[in-house]
Amino acid sequence: MMLYINVFPSGAKGTFEPMVMLHGWGFDSRAMAPLARALQPWTDVWLVDLPGFGRSAAPLRWSCEQLLQQLADALPKRCQLLGWSLGGNLATLFSQRYPERVSRLITLGSNACFVVKPGWPTAMAAEVNRQFNADFGARPAATAKRFVALVATGSPQPQERLKQLRQLHSDGELDRQRLLSWRAALDYLAVNDNRAPLQQLHCPVLHVLAEQDALVPVNTASALTALNANHQVITIAKAGHAMHLDQPDTVAQAISQFCAGKSNTADTAVNMCHQQLDKRHIARSFSRAATTYESVARLQRAVGEQLLATVVAPASRVLDLGSGTGMFSSGLRRATGADYHCALDLAEGMLRYGRSHNPEPDAWLCADAESLPLADSSMDLVFSSLAIQWCENLAALFSELYRVLAPAGRLHIATLGPGTLNELHSAWQQVDQYTHVNRFVPSQSLFAAACAAGFVPSSQQVVVETLYSPSLIALSRELKGLGAHNVNRGRRLGLTGRTRLQLLQNAYEQHRQPRGLPASYEVVYLTADKPASCV
Repeated sequence: MMLYINVFPSGAKGTFEPMVMLHGWGFDSRAMAPLARALQPWTDVWLVDLPGFGRSAAPLRWSCEQLLQQLADALPKRCQLLGWSLGGNLATLFSQRYPERVSRLITLGSNACFVVKPGWPTAMAAEVNRQFNADFGARPAATAKRFVALVATGSPQPQERLKQLRQLHSDGELDRQRLLSWRAALDYLAVNDNRAPLQQLHCPVLHVLAEQDALVPVNTASALTALNANHQVITIAKAGHAMHLDQPDTVAQAISQFCAGKSNTADTAVNMCHQQLDKRHIARSFSRAATTYESVARLQRAVGEQLLATVVAPASRVLDLGSGTGMFSSGLRRATGADYHCALDLAEGMLRYGRSHNPEPDAWLCADAESLPLADSSMDLVFSSLAIQWCENLAALFSELYRVLAPAGRLHIATLGPGTLNELHSAWQQVDQYTHVNRFVPSQSLFAAACAAGFVPSSQQVVVETLYSPSLIALSRELKGLGAHNVNRGRRLGLTGRTRLQLLQNAYEQHRQPRGLPASYEVVYLTADKPASCV
């Protein structure tokens, strides 16, 4: 059975292998044409209609295995492979199955697991997926139109994008065989798990996510990075699931840089956003909480004391990174015998409060840990308790820490991992799919980034601490008092209605234990040294 393929020839002379694009569910190759035109100047682009979509015939029985074989028969001997949504999932499997055929893999709005699975919470809720699939079986045309509206959600021009997507929607003649193919593709997405294939890939891989995607949560970025640290993951700001239609130039630029072997960075494209954390919001939130912070900092106090106990060697120059109000200043001075003690934090309000209540530090600096205003080799020890979870560019963070530490300097870090507040995250998932709970980087990524920067770990530990609150309101007040409530991009803006709060409370009550409502915190401890002899 032949696949329909539309080739956009390039005027460029064979610098790159052809770029093959696979579309998402409910659409066909026409949805990829704008991106193809943007990339056409430097390579040939092949647009494929998947079986049962667009101008490719519907098979008697749709199966992933058969589809991969059809692609193997139809595609160039070697290509760059790009897939959007369902297409990204299939492109990943093809790259694993035929590694010699794929020089680079790019996925757009694609997830390792489209539906939530054990160990993979950043995906569509299983009940939402089951209901959608059932609705499609009963009312296919109406449900497909609703899907198109979801794809348009998050676009900066939602009405314009909805109109465009409706025109690109691959409804055609939805005869019985096509309907069976569409439903089989949905069933496949519900059960498929691409975590192992992604871990096994050796070719360069770029995952492109959208900040306001209604189908693939933007906070899957850190989870994808954890699967394979060699993969690049970027987020396109002000874009929905159809990011290549919302921000075609930005997406094309990111892809061309990736294919040219360049790293995508925030300065290369104004609209490209690596971080799902809003740093300005973080600073404002913690500044507002300065006066209440220490009174509700149960976990912060316990973790800081535990980290302080690991500081056993003297150090002349000490940096308290993410010092907050300076809660551990006196203990840090005692433990190190420091001659110079610098407190640094992102939140000016925290520093202002600390300076007026704590005379211990010699200097108070307001700065971002990913860009430290300190001289090279100016510190002998860096102490950071529950602060660097607000950093997402781990390479920049550890590069800066390595730079400011003197040879033989030591790093003591406590931070939070992705299991933090999993009860609250689970409860919110039963209410909606917005980002309500801060999601943090896995410990493996943290340790890998430290080693990549040149640090030699001497101690690594992950501990789950559980605190209990009498009610959801009490927990919410504690988080607000800490300044640690939701600061992610992609969070739901505006007020939360009474009905939604009641739904959340009912969902959270399912976790209640005799001591109260649990709130789990995955605490990651790392002690590492900068070698005494550094090149």
